[in-house]
Amino acid sequence: MKYNFDEIINREGTSSLKTDARKRLFGTEDVIPLWVADMDFMSPEEVTNALIERSKHPVYGYTYIPESFYQSIINWIALKHNWQIKKEWIVVCPGVVPTINMVIQAYSNPGDKVIVQPPVYYPFFSAVTNNRRELVYNQLKLENGRYYFDYENLENSIDKKTRLLILCSPHNPGGMVWTKEELKKLAEICLQKNVLILSDEIHSDLIVNNHLHTPPATLSEEISNNTIACYAPSKTFNIAGLSTSYVVIPDAKIRNLFQRHINNLHIGHSHVFGIVATEAAYNHGKQWLSELLAYIEENVEFAIQFIKKNIPELSIVRPEATFLLWIDFRKLGFTSMALKRFLIEEAKLGLSDGPVFGPGGEGFQRMNIACPKSVLARALNQLASALKN
Repeated sequence: MKYNFDEIINREGTSSLKTDARKRLFGTEDVIPLWVADMDFMSPEEVTNALIERSKHPVYGYTYIPESFYQSIINWIALKHNWQIKKEWIVVCPGVVPTINMVIQAYSNPGDKVIVQPPVYYPFFSAVTNNRRELVYNQLKLENGRYYFDYENLENSIDKKTRLLILCSPHNPGGMVWTKEELKKLAEICLQKNVLILSDEIHSDLIVNNHLHTPPATLSEEISNNTIACYAPSKTFNIAGLSTSYVVIPDAKIRNLFQRHINNLHIGHSHVFGIVATEAAYNHGKQWLSELLAYIEENVEFAIQFIKKNIPELSIVRPEATFLLWIDFRKLGFTSMALKRFLIEEAKLGLSDGPVFGPGGEGFQRMNIACPKSVLARALNQLASALKN
């Protein structure tokens, strides 16, 4: 392998949210931070080299988005997802979570309803409620270790005030890669009910174990024209701090409305280094990503086998994508608060607390395993020892 993912990189003192905010978030710095979804690996050297080269020019003024930036996105989406998109479909944004908020603002009014499907990435909830929209749950069904859409409840939840459905694809925290059949059935319900699909596909490059991500917009022309797809290189190449993302909106009417909203807020720009990093990653990051995914697959398998052997009371929803493990602690009988305290004070682990992911998250914890194997092994051994004691 060309890249060394076993190397331990000290992130302390770099204003890293993952490490330097431990005291504020967990009440102590004495936890292994396995929570926020960034990686403890170096970004591709091609990205670092491109950033260094750009930084040598001593002027960091206003920057427009060059044609090469758009072309790198077009080429990457075609390569990874077999979707031939056009430049005019792309709208650049400062991040996926801000984009979700802006889409809600652009396509609904206060009091309108927005559907989310918990347990799911928790900023979805505040994006709805902070914009004074009504949050509607279509809770996922957990069956035989995998989550599924509840189509019947979805249909029953939609009324004349329902404007949007936020789709997490692939799913965070469960790691589901929704099949074409699953997505098509969901999308057709939204078409029939005149509900716009906002598809968060930020983890779509992080597919493991030979699963295949399907952008909902590729299912049919009608579904394409009813979909806003959110992408970013941030999770894929560990460059979230560069605040660069984009949406793909095939329908001109929907796109123009969103573009006007972006323009009115004066945020349709990009970080000067975000432009450089995105191009370098998409143009030169294929091998790095291939090796990364192989390493993540090994970490997933290691964690699952360790827990089966040493902590059989726990179970893991086997991820089909992402570098996140959704771990079921319910058989231990902890209350939510007691489990959280136990993990911090006894196991010395900083995980993402399941209840924040909404209904269905109770008794679960999300563990980020995008770290060197030695760190993951130490974390799992601490968990096993704490439970034994």
